[in-house]
Amino acid sequence: MSVERIQKAIQPLREQIINHKAYAAIKDLNDLKIFMKYHVYAVWDFMSLLKSLQTNLTCTSVPWFPHGSADTRHLINEIVAGEESDVDAFGRRTSHFELYLDAMQQSGADTKEINIFVNELKNTGSFNLAFAKGNVPKEAREFVDFTFSIINSKKDYLQSAVFTFGREDLIPGMFLSIINDIDKKFPDSISILKYYLERHIEVDGDVHSKLALQMTSNLCGNNEVYWAEAEQATVVSLQKRIRLWDGVYEEITNRS
Repeated sequence: MSVERIQKAIQPLREQIINHKAYAAIKDLNDLKIFMKYHVYAVWDFMSLLKSLQTNLTCTSVPWFPHGSADTRHLINEIVAGEESDVDAFGRRTSHFELYLDAMQQSGADTKEINIFVNELKNTGSFNLAFAKGNVPKEAREFVDFTFSIINSKKDYLQSAVFTFGREDLIPGMFLSIINDIDKKFPDSISILKYYLERHIEVDGDVHSKLALQMTSNLCGNNEVYWAEAEQATVVSLQKRIRLWDGVYEEITNRS
């Protein structure tokens, strides 16, 4: 089975991510703020990857016409509903990106850069200008650039593979332990982040990961070329995640 082949191929990279030294470097709230400053770009471009999949796999234009497989439409629409309009700890509707921004603001993490980046991109459509004006860390730029190279490929099976294997189920227990320890010391500073992570594990790590696996299987089908390309794209996506965490680690250790 090709899903199992990809899972086997990427296991060493997944282990590197789950055991990355950036997690152990987080000793206090200020270190966590640095982590969030980098991670927010992965949260943001995840939504762009998701919406690109929805655009490619369903009809999002008017007049409406049936497009693609109804099973695949159901899978992606289910995931979009959960990611774009989930609930916060108070039951209010919000996207996971907006929830993450709330978590950053609560902790005192700097949201200025990500807000400048998003607004500049919205106004100009230029990633280079948005990266420059937002003073986006190099590793975060590389991460976002790769994601959008997959989006711009227009290949839905690649987008689905990166979404499925490159983004889901990558939060290690070690990181959750660190979060719990910091939450005990600063309960009014990271309760939203703690909720975000718990919600991410509950929804993305269980329901959405199963839906995404089925979606990727449907899109690649029996095409060996598709599966080979999907494997390569997934490998690169995980390498970019490792580089993102490298940036976190370097900034934290340089601060010490």
